[in-house]
Amino acid sequence: MIIDKVLQAARPYLEKRIVKDAVLGLSLIGIELDNGDIGLSYMLREDLPPGCSVFSFAQDIIGANAYEVAKLVKEGTDDAQRGVGIATLTAASCQQNLVDIDNVSYTFGVDVLPTDTVGMVGYIEPIAEKLLERAKKLIVFDSGVSKSGRQIDIISKMEDQPKLLPSCDVVLITGTTIINGTIDELLNLCKNAREIVLVGSSTPMFPEAFKKTNVTVLAGAWWNKNHKKELFKLISIASGISHVKKSMIKKAIRVINS
Repeated sequence: MIIDKVLQAARPYLEKRIVKDAVLGLSLIGIELDNGDIGLSYMLREDLPPGCSVFSFAQDIIGANAYEVAKLVKEGTDDAQRGVGIATLTAASCQQNLVDIDNVSYTFGVDVLPTDTVGMVGYIEPIAEKLLERAKKLIVFDSGVSKSGRQIDIISKMEDQPKLLPSCDVVLITGTTIINGTIDELLNLCKNAREIVLVGSSTPMFPEAFKKTNVTVLAGAWWNKNHKKELFKLISIASGISHVKKSMIKKAIRVINS
């Protein structure tokens, strides 16, 4: 499983670290490590358990070993716990020397052609708008939108993934698919794509973990640790990525299969 490879790659950066601070908002989760590095994850809300005292686990992560907290991405019993695991992983990724893709004129360094069918799993509207300008066709899936019953014309039915994703030349998949455990199945459906980009703040930026997979680009983010106080405050009042983007350090890393 992909998550096992991610945890293995991240372990050296986590074992001697502890979780210094955390904030679980309605839209985002933030984790600060004892070296000041910050990681974010999206809060998948649709399937969270009911009740006012069901998230008491969060009281135990402050001061805990960062690797043990990161393992919640696999061992957690709900999406809040798994999101905390992902946020811890994204914080740990900052210790690496990751060199961004040179060609920024393309979408995350990927040349989308006018003849391409592009798939997107997890609707990110600004990215979708850019892809619509370049690709022949854009196919979008979003489980949260589908579960909510909202109607967005561009979004296809979830049950059509096995039929439509194999036809895509380029696919963008959000890092939240690691939280909900669908990433491995999705990568199998996208085996015909020449480029697969794992995108968004929930993307664990460990390229070593994605070697020998069909993921070609990791397009996630680091966060300015000097903005920690303001960043955590914004997360605590239900802010989303559009509200915290001034603290974002965008990253686009090509996975090298050598």
